[in-house]
Amino acid sequence: MRKNIIVTGGAGYIGSHTVVELAAQGYTPIIIDNFCNSEKAVIKRIEAITGEKTQVFEGNCTDKQFMTDVFAHTNPVGVIHFAAYKAVGESVNKPLDYYYNNVVSLLVLLEVMKETHCNQLVFSSSCTVYGTPEKLPVTEQSPTQKAISPYGNTKQIAEDIIKDQVVAHSGLSAVALRYFNPIGAHPSSLIGELPLGIPSNLVPFVTQTAAGWRKELTIFGNNYNTPDGTNIRDYIHVVDLAKAHVKTLEYLNGKNNFYDYINVGTGKGTSVLEVVNTFEKVSGQKLNYKIGARRAGDVEQIYASVDKSKDVLNWKTALTVEDALRDAWNWQKTLPKP
Repeated sequence: MRKNIIVTGGAGYIGSHTVVELAAQGYTPIIIDNFCNSEKAVIKRIEAITGEKTQVFEGNCTDKQFMTDVFAHTNPVGVIHFAAYKAVGESVNKPLDYYYNNVVSLLVLLEVMKETHCNQLVFSSSCTVYGTPEKLPVTEQSPTQKAISPYGNTKQIAEDIIKDQVVAHSGLSAVALRYFNPIGAHPSSLIGELPLGIPSNLVPFVTQTAAGWRKELTIFGNNYNTPDGTNIRDYIHVVDLAKAHVKTLEYLNGKNNFYDYINVGTGKGTSVLEVVNTFEKVSGQKLNYKIGARRAGDVEQIYASVDKSKDVLNWKTALTVEDALRDAWNWQKTLPKP
């Protein structure tokens, strides 16, 4: 008997890859999405990869009646919750939008899960909860810092809400996955990152510059206290990240009144310049880039300790930054120039 799993934001970047991995592991993924940050064409692409029809419900997770109807119709055993606004800069300019969308959607989801006895939740959290870390690598015991953006704050608030609800709601079990920097695309080149407008993340900006969509790439600062002076991040292939969500569902199976949070990364830091040089190597493209001023709020370096994910999820990354950049470039080449 295949288990129904609701994936909110399932047409988005990480969501779509997770839907593919759920189907590959014998689950029946059910997408809820309002398509404010994704394209409806993604659904056909997911179906081309999985060879299966995908159930999709279009609507807002803040709409309780809509959510109740979807749960009644599909009877899910678990939820992977991606649906959220996610642009750090935009959250500073539109804090109320971010608090309403990201927090209220979670409140509604938890209410509906309780009412329908759906007891497994995997929550999409972020390494932003650690702020600027005092020690590296970042472990799950590293202190969380005051968020530097409303977006980051919504992730911290959401983790607290889930933890409190696990205490109060008999049966609910949840894990918050704190992930680092997802990059890459599905090796089929059928799905990948589709930023609306000018990308705020490094790799789409790199691929769009190489494809001639952008005039040049700006590297924000080269005078950090790192080996080459540029920021260091933990870049994880989106397919590895998607598989971690499926492993987390398995980990939750049979648990009651249980809450945990787990870092999901590679355990290795890669600098911005290393990303640029590796991309040039795998793509054969010379990148037009310049060094600009540091960007306010950018953390100098952060990468994960991955011991816990290996121990409790029996999961670790299998793909490299090189793999991710090759897949991202192959995906970019399929996209029509805007």
